[in-house]
Amino acid sequence: MEFQAKNAIPKYGFKVKLNHEYPERRSPHFRPSLKIIWTMLPLLFRYIWYYIVYTFKRKSVVMDYILMETAKRIYGVPIGGIGSGTIGRGFKGEFCRFQLRPNICEYNTVDADDFIITIKDKNHKTIFQSCLSTYKKTSLTSWKSNLNPDKCNYTGLYPRAWIEYDLSDYGIFLICRQTSPVIPHDYESSCLPCSVFVWNIQNITNEDRFVTISFMFKNGTGSKKLDKQATTSSKGFYYQNCEGVILYHSLDKMQCSYTIACKTNENVNISKCLEFNPKSDGSDVWNQLEEEGQFDKTKEKSHKTRHNFGEIGIGVAAYSKILGNSSQAIEMALVWDMPSILFTEDDKRHFRYYTEKFGKENAALKIVHFALQNYPSWEEKIYNWQKPVLEDSSLPDWYKSAIFNECYFISDGGTVWLALDEDLKTSLKDHDPRKKYGRFAYLEGHEYRMYNSYDVHFYASHALSKNWPLIQQSLHYDLKDFIFTEVPEKIEELYNGKIIERKKPDTVPHDAGNPGECPFNLINAYPIHDVSNWRDLGTKFVLQTFRDATTSGQMDTNIVKDMYQACDIIMRKLLEFDLDNDGLIENSGTPDQTYDTWVMTGTSSYCGGLWLAALYVMIKMASALEIIEDQEFYQDLLDRARQSFDKKLWNGKYYNFDCSKDQKSSIMADQLNGFWYLNCIGLNLDIYKIIPKSKIQSALKEIYNNNVLKFCQGTMGAVNGFINGQSNKICVQSQEVWTGVTYALAAMMIQEGLIEEGFKTAEGMFRSMTEKFGLIFDTPEALYDKSCYRAIGYMRPLSIWSMQLAWESRKSLK
Repeated sequence: MEFQAKNAIPKYGFKVKLNHEYPERRSPHFRPSLKIIWTMLPLLFRYIWYYIVYTFKRKSVVMDYILMETAKRIYGVPIGGIGSGTIGRGFKGEFCRFQLRPNICEYNTVDADDFIITIKDKNHKTIFQSCLSTYKKTSLTSWKSNLNPDKCNYTGLYPRAWIEYDLSDYGIFLICRQTSPVIPHDYESSCLPCSVFVWNIQNITNEDRFVTISFMFKNGTGSKKLDKQATTSSKGFYYQNCEGVILYHSLDKMQCSYTIACKTNENVNISKCLEFNPKSDGSDVWNQLEEEGQFDKTKEKSHKTRHNFGEIGIGVAAYSKILGNSSQAIEMALVWDMPSILFTEDDKRHFRYYTEKFGKENAALKIVHFALQNYPSWEEKIYNWQKPVLEDSSLPDWYKSAIFNECYFISDGGTVWLALDEDLKTSLKDHDPRKKYGRFAYLEGHEYRMYNSYDVHFYASHALSKNWPLIQQSLHYDLKDFIFTEVPEKIEELYNGKIIERKKPDTVPHDAGNPGECPFNLINAYPIHDVSNWRDLGTKFVLQTFRDATTSGQMDTNIVKDMYQACDIIMRKLLEFDLDNDGLIENSGTPDQTYDTWVMTGTSSYCGGLWLAALYVMIKMASALEIIEDQEFYQDLLDRARQSFDKKLWNGKYYNFDCSKDQKSSIMADQLNGFWYLNCIGLNLDIYKIIPKSKIQSALKEIYNNNVLKFCQGTMGAVNGFINGQSNKICVQSQEVWTGVTYALAAMMIQEGLIEEGFKTAEGMFRSMTEKFGLIFDTPEALYDKSCYRAIGYMRPLSIWSMQLAWESRKSLK
């Protein structure tokens, strides 16, 4: 029974029919007011020139506002582990959205990548054949979908998915179970480029049935240009406990192989198609399966491996006799072995982390065998990870889908997980997590091509810290080293046209670089502002340091010792922005923080709160290292800053946005961000030593009553700014709902006992995205009240894991 429960279709998750259509179509083309456009004209002109120059030089544009991607609204749970590339799967059964090459998300649906079912009666007469997807193909026109999509159901609960096919008219009920190795605290399996598909075939009649499940795949990623130019070859194999076909090809000068395989079973007959033309009508493959229920084995034996120039497809078919009122499982796997990658302007070849165990050459068959042997344990671990949430009757149903399905971005965010060179490994301290766990990076968004954007990762990092803490620590150690790095290259700041140094020493970078350049060496790919003057990057580094050092519940003094110098340097450097010597830093009257179009002037609740929180943890770290002088220094700063923060910003109900004349009364949804982070790192009771609980409660209620309930009737999350009875339209970002900020705000409410308000705040937004707009597994950075969104496939919504931290903290307090 326990085994069945682990593999049964869960009650919760993303659930739709295979003919589902979303009621509201939205666009990425938001049109701001003429007033906003006028203020942004200089930036727009500089951006257009930057875009033209980069396009002419064939360089990667970091943030593309010209050719923005429109959401396809087709996606289901993507396949693949973490950091070795992913392949999207639509809820209608299609293979779509390939992220195998760094620097590009390819929104392609490949007709030749599909499953086909053939059902024969007891007399071996074909009574049904169909593709097991319902989208309409533009090639392979003989491959038909004869399914009744209204009788087929999809359930997605990342990293697993189920599709139910009701083929009872032909005596069969079919369930496909899709599993990818995304497993908390399992670093060996979670890095693998593979997925397993288990087909449970139930014969619901008294008569025998003969059923074939065929798995078809082609080279490439659906690129009209590159797929045709590839050199390809294929061969069949028998390896350990599996059979299949391996297809060799290249992706933009990077070698790759696709392997489709079936686990051997005495009740399953396996045949192989070693080559077909994916641009034909596909009748040769289709007719063969319809007539024989398998591929021609004489062709398989006579096939000679040869190199082709252009596109080819391959297939593997599993044929089984299903006795009346019985069932049979067919286990299949897909592996893409792309052991090394190249960044556009980097001649160095970088090897993916999985090569540490499986080797840098010909790892595909070893991974196939490992996957088909170990996927039951993967499913058990995933089930045990999700079980406490799914069985918690106090949690709302929508949340049980959201908390896991938002995790898709950990693997599907253009993620790379790389092994380090031996020379670099030997230079690291023994306890440095990079020594064992390599280097990890993910994009800010599918359209925002910057690795590890640290202002955004600050929100998202809880998902890693909670589930893969050693990956998070590895990323943070990279960041510490980047602080001391200098990149003297001169670039133009698009915001005001000033020529600035790309990366100044002793500053926290915005990002680890653009995969279209030379990331990890050319850091700070972000082109709009001089981020060395940003007020929030340094404080966010300090807070993440403390969080990483206390993830296990006790302080890891090795981490604190390794990070303390960097923390101290950047905190003292930030003091340059304390212009009135009150212990509190001020903003510059330019967008000098993560809200990079929203101007803050003087002391702001956002940056000021982060500063207070960072001062508090600096005191804790100095105390742990027994650096008494620093402890007293930061304590004095905190005492003065705390009083000034309250005096300058508290208005009796909430903290003012900033100290400007016209904007100060704006209610900012993110005004308590620094204190939210202290909650997340287990210092919830310590917050009240900085600001009173009554003021936190009052501010949260004002945000809920205004930014949430008065914005779209509470059905869209929390708008960033609210002023004079409406959303703040001073700039683009003030009138947006930031999905990640809404989750963070909801977490703060839950931690502070406003549990119903917290869940309702996040629920409206999540339901709108997934039930109305079709943006699940495509979560954008921002939503607008009408018609539009911005930046699909974004990092910040991983902050939903702070809601889980808050919930668990409340339960422990009880």
